[in-house]
Amino acid sequence: MKLESDHQLHNNYKNQQNHEGKIIFLWQLMILVSFIALWEISSKMYWVNPLLFSSPSEISSMLLKMFSDGSITTHIQVTLLETVLGFLIGTIAGNIFAVILWSSLRLSRILDPYLVILNAMPKVALAPIIIMAIGPGYVSIIAMGAIISAIITTLVVYTAFRDVDSNYEKVLKSFGANRRQIFREAVFPAALPSVISIMKVTIGLSWVGVIVGEFLTSKEGLGYLIIHGFKVFDFPLVISSLVMIAICAAIMYKIVEYVEKWLFKISN
Repeated sequence: MKLESDHQLHNNYKNQQNHEGKIIFLWQLMILVSFIALWEISSKMYWVNPLLFSSPSEISSMLLKMFSDGSITTHIQVTLLETVLGFLIGTIAGNIFAVILWSSLRLSRILDPYLVILNAMPKVALAPIIIMAIGPGYVSIIAMGAIISAIITTLVVYTAFRDVDSNYEKVLKSFGANRRQIFREAVFPAALPSVISIMKVTIGLSWVGVIVGEFLTSKEGLGYLIIHGFKVFDFPLVISSLVMIAICAAIMYKIVEYVEKWLFKISN
């Protein structure tokens, strides 16, 4: 009887969560549709300057034309590849460095002020230096996305490792666990939510790094299209490129959400 009651409570909880998820999605969809409708009306009624802000109908027509003739496909592929590589390299490097800092208390104390100062610096200001050091091209653009992601990831993940309840470590040490076992069995699982959460943030930061890099050195990519659009006063091209960046970033965000659910599922 108790098992049936627990099973019923679990089903009720899942149904409630699914219902709440549908309500949230509906509100998100309503906000998006309302924004697009207001944008279109504002442009047609000249509440905003249609030359600068264009309109959803004009941008849709432009994107359909650019996809049909293939003129935007290469730019999307280039920027996506650079962003994904920058995001992955930065995330992996940041997590590895956070583990190194956690494993050595002395090293973390030595490097802590430098990491704080480096995080406070505007990373995009390093772009010209990185491009000059590495050279113009894909590698320097990917490095921009990776460096921005790695710095934030290191700080947040290391803080999450450090803030794990010390009682977990004490209990495992009482059973003879070594440093590696403590990290694998207690520290990393407890900090996993923070590890996933910072990935959602670094997606946007990787896009910032890559787009800034394309502003400065690239002849391909969505960042290049934005700069080219400004140079020739083709503002619909600028807005269209921004729309594609938003769509690609949203897709990457949803992928990270699925990875989050998968990691929590296997960790439980």
